[in-house]
Amino acid sequence: MENYIVSARKYRPATFDTVVGQKALTTTLKNAIASHKLAHAYLFCGPRGVGKTTCARIFAKTINCLHPTAEGEACNECESCRAFIEQRSYNIHELDAASNNSVEDIRSLIDQVRIPPQIGKYKVYIIDEVHMLSQAAFNAFLKTLEEPPHHAIFILATTEKHKILPTILSRCQIYDFSRISVSDTVEHLENVARKEHIEAEPEALNVIAQKADGGMRDALSIFDQVVSFTNGHITYKSVIENLNVLDYEYYFRLTDFLLENKIAESLLIFNDILKKGFDGNHFITGLTSHLRDLLVSKDEATLTLLEVGASIRERYRAQAQKCTPQFLYQAMKLCNDCDLNYRLSKNKRLLVELTLIQVAQLTMGPENPTPPQGTKKNLSPVFNQGATSAQTNTAQTTGGNTTVRPQGNATHSPIGTAPQTPAPQTHAPVAAGTKTTPPQGPSSTPQAAAPKGVQPAVQNTDKKIPVMKAGNLGISIRRPQTVAPTNASATATVKAVQPQEEENYEDYIFNEKDLDYYWREFAARLPKEEAANAGRMMNIQPHLLSDKKTFEVVVDNELAQKYMQQLAPQIEAHLRQQLHNRQIRMTTRVSEANENIRAYSHVERFQMMSKKNPDLLKLKEAFGLELS
Repeated sequence: MENYIVSARKYRPATFDTVVGQKALTTTLKNAIASHKLAHAYLFCGPRGVGKTTCARIFAKTINCLHPTAEGEACNECESCRAFIEQRSYNIHELDAASNNSVEDIRSLIDQVRIPPQIGKYKVYIIDEVHMLSQAAFNAFLKTLEEPPHHAIFILATTEKHKILPTILSRCQIYDFSRISVSDTVEHLENVARKEHIEAEPEALNVIAQKADGGMRDALSIFDQVVSFTNGHITYKSVIENLNVLDYEYYFRLTDFLLENKIAESLLIFNDILKKGFDGNHFITGLTSHLRDLLVSKDEATLTLLEVGASIRERYRAQAQKCTPQFLYQAMKLCNDCDLNYRLSKNKRLLVELTLIQVAQLTMGPENPTPPQGTKKNLSPVFNQGATSAQTNTAQTTGGNTTVRPQGNATHSPIGTAPQTPAPQTHAPVAAGTKTTPPQGPSSTPQAAAPKGVQPAVQNTDKKIPVMKAGNLGISIRRPQTVAPTNASATATVKAVQPQEEENYEDYIFNEKDLDYYWREFAARLPKEEAANAGRMMNIQPHLLSDKKTFEVVVDNELAQKYMQQLAPQIEAHLRQQLHNRQIRMTTRVSEANENIRAYSHVERFQMMSKKNPDLLKLKEAFGLELS
């Protein structure tokens, strides 16, 4: 029975011309051999399976060939070439640095370098995976690598050039091997299939080439695997089945559903893919690549960037005509964001499904789910508000004038006597001699004007959304939002109703929690140069007095009291505006001796602790400690 040889070894290039995808490097090496300008050290670096060790062997065989061809290739007939082919050459030594990485191994190599070749001109030492050498081995190798004998040539090969010492790199000619393109890989696989009498579809070989990711050795290994699976007849379906690759058909169908806004069908396709064992991240990256391929298929100039078979290329071109560039841009952005957030997501499936829903809504009309960058998107309400809120804006018409009936204000007033919050007239200007109908009901209260110095504005009938404060589970209804007048008639309306608003102004009721919230809000707005004072205010708890209008601030010393008195007008103005109460007043006093005083600095904290435990002072003096 004949021994089976894998394709990666059987069809390993034997000459420079048969090396796939490294034309520039092989031409450089051939010219160097032809001109007899050989360096003493070379470094071949690049990804796995791109031909580093193969080119090193071809180079070593060619420079020792006794009768090279006119093209600069080895003759494969002389004694040196035959010895190399039969693996009995004493001029070419291969060393695996992964297992021979010690100083003793390098010393043994240095001893061998001194011996001249018996046949040929050069002794070539190929050190594979050279980055695995230890630090000491590199140092022991430096002198020999810099000044070797004239007959010695070193060829270092590695996949991780960044791990090699700069002193080693400076002594070598560096050749960077690139990944082999999909087209070159497919062409080489077609040649191998032809020699092996294997039928293979171009689309199937294209999938193998993409799976290899630029490595010819990986491509040939996958090729042998698929040949064993298909028994010599390689088809597209058999390849994707054997390699567990997502079919193009899934992405084509999914894109059609997304363009037609069919969310349910899109989610079903994703579910079918998950049932076949594919990961959601693999699916979303594949969808992103598919959208990218559609984008490059829209223009003939970029069609060359599409690395697929001829039949698949036509399908891409046909589907690309259905997609607008805006859809493709936004869809790729959404899919890319999903890919970036996939690893951190707790519910990964939901993340992908939300992305599909967003992509499916891109072509649903003016409501674009992905607004331009820098703009805010307002979400429309899904359900209608209750009947009570719907009646809030109910208007009464009396004598041709429109008035808005105010709704009850659910604050801290007793049940049955809750004050009403009327809305000013916004529909028609108030002319001279025209009377407005006042709000009906015993509990209705006329509205007053805005605080002095503040330009009144037309108020909306809707209340501001309740604010949830930190440490407070309750909600509080705040001042209604105001809308600035947009035209001359609205401005005239505001000026006409201003005297009536000043008369009917209502001071809202507030509690100590509300006061504390906006007190801290004011402290947070202080400039950076007053950070210390802002921190002191954060530690102060204002207390509301019995009149429910005046609050007291207790400070530690007179200096702090003087500062708070200077700041009092600003604080009162802020609280009056936020709490909608013009009668708020602020008083300050210095705390009594028996009151609990908070410590703010390190020194103050130590003083308070030392009062409770005098031994701390003794400990400070014993160790000579200083407070910063």
